[in-house]
Amino acid sequence: MIPPQKIVILGSTGSIGQSTLRVCAALPEQFEVVGLAAMSRIEPLIDQARLHGVKTIAVADVQSARIAADRAPDLTVWSGAEGIERMAAGEGVDTVLCALVGMAGLRPVLAALERGTDVALATKEVLVAAGGRVTALARRTGAHILPVDSEHSAIFQCLQGQSVGRVKRLVLTASGGPFAARADIDFEKVTVAEALNHPRWNMGKKVTVDSATLMNKGLEIMEAHWLFDVPLDRIDVVIHPESIVHSMVEFIDGSVLAQMSPPDMRYAIQYALTWPGRFDGGLPPLDLVKVSPLHFKSPDPSRFPGLSLARSAAATGGTMPAVLNAANEEAVSLFLEGRIPFAGIWRTVEVVMARHHSIRDPELEAILDADRWARTAARETVNAR
Repeated sequence: MIPPQKIVILGSTGSIGQSTLRVCAALPEQFEVVGLAAMSRIEPLIDQARLHGVKTIAVADVQSARIAADRAPDLTVWSGAEGIERMAAGEGVDTVLCALVGMAGLRPVLAALERGTDVALATKEVLVAAGGRVTALARRTGAHILPVDSEHSAIFQCLQGQSVGRVKRLVLTASGGPFAARADIDFEKVTVAEALNHPRWNMGKKVTVDSATLMNKGLEIMEAHWLFDVPLDRIDVVIHPESIVHSMVEFIDGSVLAQMSPPDMRYAIQYALTWPGRFDGGLPPLDLVKVSPLHFKSPDPSRFPGLSLARSAAATGGTMPAVLNAANEEAVSLFLEGRIPFAGIWRTVEVVMARHHSIRDPELEAILDADRWARTAARETVNAR
């Protein structure tokens, strides 16, 4: 009998982490969760560990880690960013699923890949900011980067058994968030509640706002470029409000393969963890008759400048993608704080990008420095207005 895969989940208290635990619980013969990590939310983290029989947890916030150790003496608690890296590089771990928010995921992913451990990646920023370094390390150690985003999972599945040399283009689908179908919307007056009211997906606040600005698609273009080694000009985006077709691959013979499922992240998570196999995890079936008709249209770049900004950052390369990503994170936070309007998100990103002189072929520290600079610059930009 094949022993279950040993799984570590970084960011287990977020929506992706919670869905991953549901996938693992549905397939107990396939998976054993051996480590859980969170930034600071210790109460749900401790509850998850006890419910799923996990003995070791890691907490990035040092003070929260101390409190966790006091409240859960039955658990081993690792502290700080170093504790999360230690968990990611743990001996005997088969797969690390990274769902940490933002750049917090970069060093743990590098630590796992350095050890040769497969990474199921849900954290967009890791490849956006440091795609060249991350993918080069994976090639050197033989570790796999398995996409968890539904769009990249769809492309990954469509490419199984196919050569990238036969790909004409990749087509990322976008739900369009709450505003793509509303031509009359005034982006200066959009409220936080409206931006967070996603019609299809249940996600964290930052990702939901990115979906509303379509910045998430810009980040996903960069991810797809690194994951699949396809040139940026052969990666397109289409609006598909039903979120049934998760992405498509067009081949040189004109054939198009698409992956479909209900809008539930467990499909992509389960495939990342079971690849190259497939198992019945009890997920709800797709009824095409009930979900039809399906619609597709091109996004309007004049209404969603985030897409153009992301393509510009990707074309510039170097540290510019890290700057775009960090400025966007800060701008989204400022919007959620009520300090800038919805349209202020992309205006802030554009100003910060214009101030940055990109460094070509940056080392890791240069990427992290650019990330820190861009966060400060975004706040300064808003404070100066």
